[in-house]
Amino acid sequence: MAEKSCIKRLQKEYRALCKEPVSHVVARPFPSDILEWHYVLEGSEGTPFAGGYYYGKIKFPPEYPYKPPGITMITPNGRFMTQKKICLSMSDFHPESWNPMWSVSSILTGLLSFMMDNSPTTGSVNTTAAEKQRLAKTSLSFNCKNPTFRKLFPEYVDKYNKQQQLVPEHLSAESPQGDNPKPEIEKLVNSSGEDVKKVDKPRDTRNRKQPFPTWMMLLLFSIFGIVMALPLLQL
Repeated sequence: MAEKSCIKRLQKEYRALCKEPVSHVVARPFPSDILEWHYVLEGSEGTPFAGGYYYGKIKFPPEYPYKPPGITMITPNGRFMTQKKICLSMSDFHPESWNPMWSVSSILTGLLSFMMDNSPTTGSVNTTAAEKQRLAKTSLSFNCKNPTFRKLFPEYVDKYNKQQQLVPEHLSAESPQGDNPKPEIEKLVNSSGEDVKKVDKPRDTRNRKQPFPTWMMLLLFSIFGIVMALPLLQL
């Protein structure tokens, strides 16, 4: 059970976070256990984590702030293992370096800063920037499947739902047509609003016989008449 000084300290820190939020950091205690805090780190612009939302937990000991907490991350991120304690100077991996003046906000700010670095540590993984970007894009969707996340961070759930509402319209604009697409000529007619009858298919004149010219017919009859009259003129 948490000591009174621990409870009082964490309550004070929570009020401070609500009054003066920290950039790219959101943290809240679990309603039934003030020793268990849940956080969301927002990836910084200009990094492979941009657009990502990284959900995790901080477990404080009953002796806090005189002993350091344990820190884990739940969202796949490409920097830290999930569901494994992360080794930081301000975590329970290094109680000898812990400073009781540190708070929830300073712990999470330090975690966010260390996340942008590539220094190896216990609980870290090595992935490409492309993999980190891919995980950042799917992070919010992953988090919203977690019941605790949905309960503690409804604003991020609303953000995800709004994003999903835009997806069908976006996909319909780029999605290919069905198995029986309309002819190209029909699409042009429908989009311009013009009468279909105005768009005629080109006529194939390769096999059609051209009419015989009238003047050529008259010339042939004249030559034929002269030839027939020649024997009569000789008489």
